Amino acid sequence: MKTLMLNNSTVEKKWYIIDAEGKALGRVAAEAAMLLRGKHKATFTPNVDCGDYVIILNSDKLILTGKKEEQKYFKRYSGYTSGLKLIQYKKMMAEQSDVALMRAIKGMLPKNTLGRTMANHCHIYKGAEHNNQAQKPEVWNGGKI
Repeated sequence: MKTLMLNNSTVEKKWYIIDAEGKALGRVAAEAAMLLRGKHKATFTPNVDCGDYVIILNSDKLILTGKKEEQKYFKRYSGYTSGLKLIQYKKMMAEQSDVALMRAIKGMLPKNTLGRTMANHCHIYKGAEHNNQAQKPEVWNGGKI
């Protein structure tokens, strides 16, 4: 039995929509990262971008479980003395929920050029409207989110 190894010319990509309303941030990010990476396909090849495109709607209605809104911080360090910036996730989710979700998704992808390319295939919208109707996206309901 032969092992099927894909290359860029033989990959078939689809578009999927994930509705994030009322769902946990980490679970939506994990589902999106799996679709972007292509691990849901039987033809998964680790060194090829065989993942699909993902549209995430209603990122402003994501929730954080437990006390994460109060206790978790978004950290950014400039490299200079006293250059650490801390933003509480409560504020981050209220103002920039799409940035918080994208940061979670990027953390679950490979840390190389392939992972950065996969991250570009993710489109996050704060509301229920999106401008990717021409791609005929399908609603993803294959996971347990």
